[in-house]
Amino acid sequence: MSITAAIKQEALALGFDVVGIVHLSDKEVPSVVDNQDTRSSLNAETTVPEHLFDRLTEWLRRGYHGTMAWMERTPNKRADPRQVLPGCRSIISLGINYLTEQRANEQPGYGRIARYAWGKDYHKLFDSRLKQLERSIHRLAPDATTRSYSDTGPLMEKAWAEQAGLGWIGKHSNLVSAEYGSWLLLGEILTTLELEADEPATDLCGSCTLCIKACPTGAITEPYVVDAARCISYLTIELRGDETVIPHELQVGMGNKIFGCDDCLDVCPFNLRAEPTQEDTFQPSSLSLAPNLKELSVLDESTFMARFQHSPIRRAKHQGFLRNVAIAQRNGKP
Repeated sequence: MSITAAIKQEALALGFDVVGIVHLSDKEVPSVVDNQDTRSSLNAETTVPEHLFDRLTEWLRRGYHGTMAWMERTPNKRADPRQVLPGCRSIISLGINYLTEQRANEQPGYGRIARYAWGKDYHKLFDSRLKQLERSIHRLAPDATTRSYSDTGPLMEKAWAEQAGLGWIGKHSNLVSAEYGSWLLLGEILTTLELEADEPATDLCGSCTLCIKACPTGAITEPYVVDAARCISYLTIELRGDETVIPHELQVGMGNKIFGCDDCLDVCPFNLRAEPTQEDTFQPSSLSLAPNLKELSVLDESTFMARFQHSPIRRAKHQGFLRNVAIAQRNGKP
């Protein structure tokens, strides 16, 4: 068995649902940047397919990252993993299915939480399995260097997952798997090992535009391009401040969503064939399936922190969460 096959076998044994490999080329691909202000910071070689790198730089130029200033820092690192791990030769892209069988309570008076946050914070699960896989790699190849990330590093993880064959980037800008639909969380291991590459995934979206039509705030400005400043996930999770920082028309579009949004994912036809996970981490609680807006509106900060101690919802912060709840309550009034 080759070392590539052994790593894949171990990844699946550890509980990852999908694994693919990208081999980094020595070829230097010049970056194409139209914005003179950022040209100097982006003038670096890249091994990301050029159209994906161009898409990133154009997205930043348009200001579609909103207040997420970290997105514009060292974009050259996002484009070239060798600047993250010197000597990097391969990327092991990994995914875990987080789809569960349950349905959210859509009755009046209840909020809606994005499916990935129904259970516990997935980062701990990912970090644990990634570290275990790194240890296995070091047993197989003691001289190898590795570095792992689970949605935490300066990497274009969806672009690499597409190149590794895990799925393709859909028109909603999320990864779509032919087997798991839109319900894969991603992580990756960078390594100095020379591993055998998988074939990149093929875009199967075709002429479908359901995700674009489903977005309640018009955040998908064109196929494959999302204006984060209009996206409900950004508005309810990343954006800091009181209600005044969210324009009125976007507040109306938020409906009853208090943390994240699945609208563009829910309508994807490839989700019809996706099978639910049995992973305990993603199993929802009664609170995440039926968040009572009236009860949540009076949470003090200590209760909020305790109730969501092991949940991704803590990322919204107490002030932001109560802001989201207040908007959902107002949207629910006749």
